[in-house]
Amino acid sequence: MFEYAIIIIFIIGYAAIAFEHTIGINKAASALLTAVLCWSVLAFQKIFAPNELSHELSARFGEHLQGTAEIVFFLIGAMTIVELMQSHGGFQMITRCIKTSNKRTLLWTISFITFFLTPILGLLPTAIVMVSLLPQLLENREDRLIFSSMIILAANAGGAWSPIGDVTTTMLWIGGQVSAFGLIKKLFLPCAVCMIIPLIYFSFTIKKGPIEISPKPPEELAIGGKRVFFLGLLSLISIPVFAVLTGLPPVVGVFLGLGTLWLLTDLLHLAHRPHLRIQNILSKIDLTSILFFLGILLAIASLDTAGILKKLSLGMDQYFQNKDIIATLIGLSSAIIDNVPLTAATIGMYPLATNPIDSKLWELLAYSVGTGGSILIIGSAAGVVVMGAEKIDFMWYLKKVSLPALLGYFAGIGTYLLIYRFFI
Repeated sequence: MFEYAIIIIFIIGYAAIAFEHTIGINKAASALLTAVLCWSVLAFQKIFAPNELSHELSARFGEHLQGTAEIVFFLIGAMTIVELMQSHGGFQMITRCIKTSNKRTLLWTISFITFFLTPILGLLPTAIVMVSLLPQLLENREDRLIFSSMIILAANAGGAWSPIGDVTTTMLWIGGQVSAFGLIKKLFLPCAVCMIIPLIYFSFTIKKGPIEISPKPPEELAIGGKRVFFLGLLSLISIPVFAVLTGLPPVVGVFLGLGTLWLLTDLLHLAHRPHLRIQNILSKIDLTSILFFLGILLAIASLDTAGILKKLSLGMDQYFQNKDIIATLIGLSSAIIDNVPLTAATIGMYPLATNPIDSKLWELLAYSVGTGGSILIIGSAAGVVVMGAEKIDFMWYLKKVSLPALLGYFAGIGTYLLIYRFFI
């Protein structure tokens, strides 16, 4: 009875998250309430139906909270670093380096910059930065829709091969399912293929002609902007290296970078420009998303503690009898269902004891949940952000982008399976 109650609460909470804009309730509120109610049911189980598991409930909650807190603090630190770089106008240096009058060349340039920037800055910050640069590069509305769509595809593909590129890969890295260098080594090529397939398609379908350059003047660098930009890049790039060298959790590397940038910006703006100091930058961080991650991860943890995820994994293994198929289907599901709870649920279903670090399941899962969201514009954080910024219609994306994205998704999976079979 208690298991059914938890499942019902989770389904209702998840539906509220999925239909956030329809019902007008923020998804963070739904996630937090879902987590509290699920854990409360487990607590009542301890009172009315005590068993061995329920006696360890408080300790289990503490373990899950510790793991979730690492992810949450990691995201806060990384988002603050990127916001500092953005506020100082550092990303304008990228636009100044882009000088071409050929649409196809510009499309490939924007896509590859996004693909290589996402592993460093993260999925959401890169999508925000790149789509905000488009109005300074393109005036034509139809061209910007194609370019915006490729930013979504390139950001999702770029985030999947880096331990700090997406929330899901960060979860897998911090959770011990994948290693930083193993992820980069084995997923770089599949992710590149996933991006290049639709990029080739759009290169042939985009209308020929000169670029209509926007008359808007570019923003200027703030004082110390170059130093903040390059130190921020160095801080983010060094996080996996710091974790490997010291053996400390990745969140410590984020704190190192954030503390260094905090010191630099305080010295730069000690008497003037208080809006560029971290005290004000922190107010720009999307804490709503942070609280959503906190709530949904704790809700998934309650399913794990109740043993529901274990039963689900046994059922899926018995039905499909192939984890490659399971990971592929989970990736396709991420086009509709948020990839954070999907990843958290899969981590709970398959323990490290039977699927050790850098095993095929975890690497294919990192790829599939990261890139599968590109199939629909609502399937990823990058898609939702770009959709709002450029006012992209859902049906337009479905007709113009979904098929190339799907072809890229399966081409990437095929590439990974070939690499795994012949080179690993």
